Amino acid sequence: MNDDFADIRPYRDEEVEFVLQQLLQDRDFLDAIARFRLNWVHRTMPALARATVKWRLGSGFKNYRSIRDIQLSVENYMDHCLQTSAAEVTVDGVDKLDAQTTYLFLCNHRDIVMDPALCNLFLHKAGRDTFRIAIGDNLLKREYSSHLMRLNKSFIVKRSIESRREKLLELKRLSAYIRQSLNRDNQSVWIAHREGRSKDGWDKTDTALLKMLNLSGEKTASFGEKSAELRMVPTSISYEWDPCDRMKAIELAALERNGSYSKSEFEDVNSIAHSILDAKGDIHVSFGQVLGDEFDSAEALAIEVDRQIIGNYRQHKSNLAAYRLLEGHVPDAWALADSDFELARTELERRCEGLHELERNKLLQSYANPVRNWLRLHRVI
Repeated sequence: MNDDFADIRPYRDEEVEFVLQQLLQDRDFLDAIARFRLNWVHRTMPALARATVKWRLGSGFKNYRSIRDIQLSVENYMDHCLQTSAAEVTVDGVDKLDAQTTYLFLCNHRDIVMDPALCNLFLHKAGRDTFRIAIGDNLLKREYSSHLMRLNKSFIVKRSIESRREKLLELKRLSAYIRQSLNRDNQSVWIAHREGRSKDGWDKTDTALLKMLNLSGEKTASFGEKSAELRMVPTSISYEWDPCDRMKAIELAALERNGSYSKSEFEDVNSIAHSILDAKGDIHVSFGQVLGDEFDSAEALAIEVDRQIIGNYRQHKSNLAAYRLLEGHVPDAWALADSDFELARTELERRCEGLHELERNKLLQSYANPVRNWLRLHRVI
């Protein structure tokens, strides 16, 4: 049987054992785990640290025979992490989704791992199957990263292609794979509504993404008909506290000052570790309404996706406090008790410690901008 998507699709059950064995032979992978779990040993006796990690992982890998086995293990780990890193985790809209229907979840994007993991967690706890996850190849610079993601039902979006012709061909193939996942493989899909994380807190749907999704489908079908066939669900996720806010602020400030920013070798790995383990406060996920065929262009569709994502975004005390620090007041649409403001202000100031003025401003703006987004949506500003 032809496998037109072999280089981008998630791994299948029959590939699990082989891929896990590949990971156990990957020195970069073993080093990455050793640095995280056995840092002192790895710095002084790296070979011993790698051997220890390999032995421990090999023992655990024996329990994995399918993708479901791996995902259940990931779910248990995420549950444990949320118990220690989140205050309250809530959801709405999941009850309106048909358990027998597949959907394309168009989600705002704050965190590489936690965004899709939380959405998946809520769907699975509600009796739905887990979805396939779109992830850019810019995050898969090492082979083991690709293996780990594809073992967790992720498929690869090739962003690094430079040739315009090849890029268009790859976009068409990606579009076809997403449509096949939904309508033939009976698998829902999660994809960020724009390329990359929204590091500044502005949620804005990329029309190029929506156009890409409609590169596949019946040639005679209208834009609205092709879109409706994908059963898009705008999905909004909000964190009271972003574990990576300082890193994002430093990057944004560097880009403004210098026009460029170079990541350190393990910056993405460190970012993922912080996002999973560090405090996040309250978290809310909102699944919106399924989009129909009434949108005749990517621009019209993007307006509705933005309306739902911004409208369903839960404003936390951190957002309102940051807005008040920058603007001097809290919008009339919300109330913020003085005691809550003081607690949030103290935490914001702690997170800004040691940052330069521009970096501090970027951090506060990232929390205040979702409030501005909501005010603009409702034409308050």
